[in-house]
Amino acid sequence: MVDGGTVVQVTDGDTVVLDTGLTVRLIGTQAPKLPLGRDGFPAWPLAEEAKSALETLALNRPVRLGYGGEQIDRYDRALAHMFVAVDGKEIWAQSFMVENGLARVYSFPDNRACLDELFAGEGRARAARLGIWADAFYAIRAADRPGDLLKLAGQYELVEGRVLLAEKAGGRTYLNFGRFWKEDFTGVIEKPALRLFTQMGQDPLALEGALVRIRGWVDDRDGPRIEITHPEQIEVLSTR
Repeated sequence: MVDGGTVVQVTDGDTVVLDTGLTVRLIGTQAPKLPLGRDGFPAWPLAEEAKSALETLALNRPVRLGYGGEQIDRYDRALAHMFVAVDGKEIWAQSFMVENGLARVYSFPDNRACLDELFAGEGRARAARLGIWADAFYAIRAADRPGDLLKLAGQYELVEGRVLLAEKAGGRTYLNFGRFWKEDFTGVIEKPALRLFTQMGQDPLALEGALVRIRGWVDDRDGPRIEITHPEQIEVLSTR
């Protein structure tokens, strides 16, 4: 943990600028996105509310930064957990945003610290239908509706369903959620990700028959699919 400085600007619900000039991306979370100068990019629902909440928490307050993986991204932003000094105590910014339904868990294979706590907070916010969880834009999608998922290609989604078949082929593992793999939803685990599963003592093939929730970016390659780059993208809801 290191002293970061004072927050002088809040860019959106998961990015701030410190008085040192350092831009901090709140790793482990994804808040609703603002256009931020991108032509034709619509603001996601509750993006302004998320920014406002982070401003209320952190603007003009000193913070400490904690790192649990890769520390700098390609935009030279610090990838950190941020702890805000408020009335003699520290508030973990990521947890605050997730617990209030103003961000969801969003992880990377090289940055996976503290995810269990964030998943728990997200679950509580979702159960209470706080913030984004009361908006259809962020609804959990059904894996058995591939036509609906195809319309969401290019978007980050949470998809829930039962794995019909888990199989390994050509160095990849496929989690198939329907009988027609060229049409139905699929989770694809590439070889580098499989090594992470092995390190954690997990076998993706054991997910056959399990009810799971997968989060990630939807693409369209032989039907809708999500590439799984690390184990935390999969939440096991029931083994059978």
